[in-house]
Formats: sequence, structure tokens, C-alpha cells
Amino acid sequence: MTSLVHHHTKLGGIFNEKIALHEPHEPCRKMDFLSRLQHRSNKLSFKGSTISVGNTPQAVASEVSSQAQPVKAPILVTQKEKMLANYVPVYVMLPLGVVTSENVLENKEEIEKQLKQLKAADVDGVMVDVWWGIIESKGPKQYDWNAYRSLFQIVQQCGLKVQAIMSCHQCGGNVGDIVTIPIPQWVLNIGESNPDIFYTTHSGERDKEYLSIGVDNQQLFDGRTAIELYSDYMKSFRENMSDFLEAGLIMDIEVGLGPAGELRFPSYQESKGWVFPGIGEFQCYDKYLKAEFKEAAAQAGHPEWDLPDNAGVYNDTPDATGFFRANGTFLTEKGKFFLTWYSTKLLFHGDQILDEANKIFQGCRVKVAAKVSGIHWWYKTENHAAELTSGYYNLNDRDGYRPVARMLSRHYATLNFTCIEMRNSEQSEDAKCGPEELVQQVFSAGWREKIEVGGENALSRYDRTAYNQILKNARPNGVNKDGPPKLRMASMTYLRLSDELFQNKNFRIFKTFVRKMHADQDYCPDPEQYYNPLVPLERSKPPISIEVLLEATKPMEPFPFDRETDMSVRGAWADLFDNVIDKFTSLFK
Repeated sequence: MTSLVHHHTKLGGIFNEKIALHEPHEPCRKMDFLSRLQHRSNKLSFKGSTISVGNTPQAVASEVSSQAQPVKAPILVTQKEKMLANYVPVYVMLPLGVVTSENVLENKEEIEKQLKQLKAADVDGVMVDVWWGIIESKGPKQYDWNAYRSLFQIVQQCGLKVQAIMSCHQCGGNVGDIVTIPIPQWVLNIGESNPDIFYTTHSGERDKEYLSIGVDNQQLFDGRTAIELYSDYMKSFRENMSDFLEAGLIMDIEVGLGPAGELRFPSYQESKGWVFPGIGEFQCYDKYLKAEFKEAAAQAGHPEWDLPDNAGVYNDTPDATGFFRANGTFLTEKGKFFLTWYSTKLLFHGDQILDEANKIFQGCRVKVAAKVSGIHWWYKTENHAAELTSGYYNLNDRDGYRPVARMLSRHYATLNFTCIEMRNSEQSEDAKCGPEELVQQVFSAGWREKIEVGGENALSRYDRTAYNQILKNARPNGVNKDGPPKLRMASMTYLRLSDELFQNKNFRIFKTFVRKMHADQDYCPDPEQYYNPLVPLERSKPPISIEVLLEATKPMEPFPFDRETDMSVRGAWADLFDNVIDKFTSLFK
């Protein structure tokens, strides 16, 4: 079998992880709330030269890479039907604080006006962060959904759809955060007496944006584990938004799995002083994760091994550290052991929460999704340092993203990825950035595992260059005039709704962009017509063993992408023409 890390390295072991118990299928509208999942404590160990899972059922290859729920393909007859099969729906992210930290929906008239403008531009829907810190702010299991229900009603009245993010992290501290919404205060209060519930750096600095993976199964929160906090929150959403779910308003449930809602560690926080392109810091020095690592190292026959103490600080370059420099610790047996443990903790964290989400929304006509961060700096180095500190164990000869996609395949989940607007030529050469190759690698990982992939732009952009890059990534081999394209994103979410987006030139270009994402077709309200039907969510497939998950680390060539899109919003000459129009229009104002 493939070794854990490199084809020439035999680092193996036994991961004793018990995950994902199953419940019988229950339809969405008749669903009684499921009893809490009882997890055993996670124990990770390495022995010998192979990897397997204790008594965990192993998923066969056909289960790992099987397509999501089988759907009878529509018969495409007319040219319009064939072109609609290339349609990629476009959603627009609403402002982070559309519902205030006081749980109030303000400026309803302005919101409705902007939503109607989006609808007139043929936008398919909106994405909204549904903040745990707002909803359960008053105390354990005291949920208040009134403001979000009001928002969803307005969206529904405007004829748009919703992608809802179960945002269990703090808003504030990351790139682009302009408001602050902490996690529930009663949870923060527990952290006052037990700060180890938060991610911790080697120097002891705590990050209160998201609870540490180390407390996933620790009953520290009024008798509940962190996993149960997230599960109960999603159950309450399911109960209180059942009418919107049944009406088909909510298309996607993106399950927050970490900082910024992404499946990663909080390795690069602006609020902690991080500045691009710093390598970031490992975040596993709370007492719970430290104890888990020491137990894993002891069972592997190395009780003397400790967590890294030479990986630098937030704004270091790789060469400034003993861990990431050429021939550094990351290439040693000890370093590989740590990186495998660190990244695998992330996989099991995502698997547990998505298993809960799948049970809760089973039978509903929605798609479950998870977000992976586009960490493109230091991608073109041997060490991939910024990815490694975030928990993506990705190297030139090790795929760190396909195991994530394989885990998602178990839950019929979509992989949402960022930085799809970026070109290498726009980045600093000193930071060894590779956003184009990174997008290609991650999308290819998802498609190889037969799951859907979606995309977001990482930074607000209004220019044709960015839109053309998104269009290229949306259909990497172009439009197929005879039916579905060979490769296609399931959806694109545009960051973000703002006054700047609605400025004359910006909005004209944006409307053209939406038209091109739709393959030059009119707005289509029925996903089945654009070959992306919503079907009742099935129960997660059997647990995938760590052995099968990590077989996906074997590197493979990504699918080829065209150099440019065949659905361009045009280029420099069009910009010049737009400027002339704006100047001419201003004369008559």
C-alpha cells in the first residue's frame, strides 16, 4: 500500500479512531431529533509499517469514489437544453453583519432593494453566515432565530435562493472581517477558567475564534462536548427553518468546521499580528492536544517525542525556521509523524461534524458543503509551510487535499474552495505563490473523488481579469455545446454584496459575468435543467478507514485546465469603453 508520507518512506501505524455511528433513514419533514452521538475518546497511534483502523468498518473503493446519490440524467433534445447543462449558478455573499451582534435585522428596506437588484441581474441566490454567537448568545440551548427568519422571508419574497453557513466561529480577526461577532459569551466564560479549550501556540497564546479540536469530545460545556454544541445548534436550525427547507428556499448547508468557517487550524490570524506572507504557527499546544500527541508518540515507540519547538512564529519565512528550512524537521521521521497526526486530527474533526449534519438534514432536499481555505503562499516551495501550519499536509510528492475530498465523499458533501479569482502573475514572487496550480490541484482532487466542487473569490474584485479567471476555473475545459461539460463547478459564490458592487461600471461588468457563468443562458430556477438536481440527502456512507483515506495522499497529475476561458467578459478594450460611458454619463447628471 501507499505509505503515509512519501513513496520512499515507511512511516505507518494504527489509528484507533471510532467515528460515525449510523441511524436509520428518516424523511426531513417527519424527522424526530436524533439522540446525541456518543463518541469514544480519540486515540491516535502509529505502529509497524501499515495503517489500519481498529474495529472500524472499511469503505470499499467503490464507496469511496462513488458518485453522490444516483440521479437519472435528463434527455437533452434542444440546443437550449444542451447549453443549460453548462449553467453554473451564482450566489452573492451577504454582509457579515447583515444580522447584528444584538440579533437584529436592520435596514430591511435597503436589504430588500439590493436583493431585488441582484435578482434583476439574474443572480441565483445569496449566501449568509448564520452566527452561532448570535443565536445561542443568551445561554446554553437558548436559541433565537427571529432575525434570521425575517431575513430569509425577504430573500424568499425577492425570488432568490439561500446558501446557509452554520458559522460556529468568531467573526473578526481574519482578512476582510469588518465586524466582530464572538462565539457565545457563556462559552467564552468557560474559557476564563479553562483557557485550554482554545487553540494555543507554542508560546502559549490563545485563539478564541474557534474551540480547539482537542475538546471535540470533552464534556466541558454544561455537560456537552464541542461536537454536541455544534450538533444541537444545527438541530435547532433544522427545526426552526423547516418551512424554508420544505419550500426549497435553502439550497446548501455549509457546515462551519473551523476559523473563518474553514476546515483548518487558525494558523494565520491578522488579530494576532500575522501579515501576508507569514508562514503562520501550529495551533496544537493546548493541554488536550498535547496529551493526545504524547499518547500517540508513546504508542509509536517514541515517548521522547514532543510537539515542534522550532517551527517559528507567525511572520517568519520558511528558511528562518529549523522545521521548514531545507532538510529541516519536516522531512525527518519525527516531523512526518507530527504532520500526519496534525492533519489527520483535522480530517476526523470534519468527519464527526459532517456526520452530525448529515443525520440532521437527512431527507431534506439540500446539499451539505464544507469549505477549504486557499493557502497559496509558499505553495511553490519544497516545504509548503503555510499549508502545513494550517493542517493541509500537502507537499510536492504528497497530496494533502484528496484525503479531505475522500472524507467529504462519505457525506455526499460539496467541497467549497477559495482564491479562484487569483492569477500567479498578480502575486508577490518572494512569497512563492501558486494560486492557479492550487485551485487546479484541489478541484482535481474533488472531481477524482466524484464529489461536487464549488468556488469563492478570496478578495473583493470587480475587474474583468478576476472574472475571467473565475470563469476559466468554473469550466476548465470550456462549454460543451452538446451537453454537460467535462468538468464544472457546482456553483460559484461571489464575495461580497456591497455599495461598491452596485457602482455603474462594476455592476455592468458583474451582470455580464453572471450571464457568462450561466453559459449565456437566461436565469434558470430549476437545478435539474442545468444538470445539478437537488435530491433528498441520504445517510452518510460507512466510515472510511484511515488506511483508505491516506491512500489518497499519493500524488496524481491534475486534470488539464485551458489557458483562458471561452466565455470571456472581454478585456482591456472593454474597460476603456466602460470608462468612456461613465464619463459621458456623468456629464448629464
